[in-house]
Amino acid sequence: MADLAGSRHALPYVLNLSLVFTELPLLDRAEAARAAGFTAVEYWWPFETPVPDAAEVDAFVASVERAGVAVTGLNFFPGDMAGGDRGLVTWPGREDEFTRGVASAIELGERLGCRRFNALYGNRIDGADPAGQDKLGLSNLALAADAAARIDAEIVLEPLSGAEKYPLKTANDVLKVLDELGRDNVKLLADLYHLAVNGDDLDTVTTVHTGRIGHVQIADAPGRHQPGTGTLDIEGYLEKLQAAGYRGQVGVEYKPDGPSADSLSWLPFERRGLA
Repeated sequence: MADLAGSRHALPYVLNLSLVFTELPLLDRAEAARAAGFTAVEYWWPFETPVPDAAEVDAFVASVERAGVAVTGLNFFPGDMAGGDRGLVTWPGREDEFTRGVASAIELGERLGCRRFNALYGNRIDGADPAGQDKLGLSNLALAADAAARIDAEIVLEPLSGAEKYPLKTANDVLKVLDELGRDNVKLLADLYHLAVNGDDLDTVTTVHTGRIGHVQIADAPGRHQPGTGTLDIEGYLEKLQAAGYRGQVGVEYKPDGPSADSLSWLPFERRGLA
């Protein structure tokens, strides 16, 4: 049993390898995470297309297996993230692309043992009716929920900051969608950084909405760097989450201020391998 002295909670951490260790090629990051003490990792969608070729997938799976880490989270294909896209769930005209991306992700998740998938909701599209986009979103989320249920997995939906056209800014924005959808395996992804930057009430999120949270991610604010570089009481909020009944993982999803390995000094080595 790891020594938890000095920690205010016992929640396990998983390392997000789409933001941490990005100074390394994608296929080298899982081994770097394992060398840093982590036994579980998560990724955004690790390919450029919704349906990568078999050789790409095989190489990715091999890199994970070689490292000996578990993959506990994957994003669905989000479109062109670098170009500003933030998901296809509500994007009219890209329904087939979304459907194929979901099938591809679920297949990869089944192969890796991953049972959590992040569905970025998507931006408001110029010329598209917002109500129509939201209706499409419910249809696409239902499709994704059905696909995930076939492997006993869940979908998470998150508020984002820094994306003006992305309509889900707060936990309540997501919960309204979940209420309309009515699927037990679709939950809130509570990214404490995004919620804080958007001015949400983290005390309410971490104590009232806990039962609807499927995953938690952290970065300090401002800056989205490692804990200790900003002003968020991250340990305090994680303590509140645990006290309110959250028993899931905490995704370490920040942009390292400095080399990735050095940026992890806030988290004792013995706390990294509990997942």
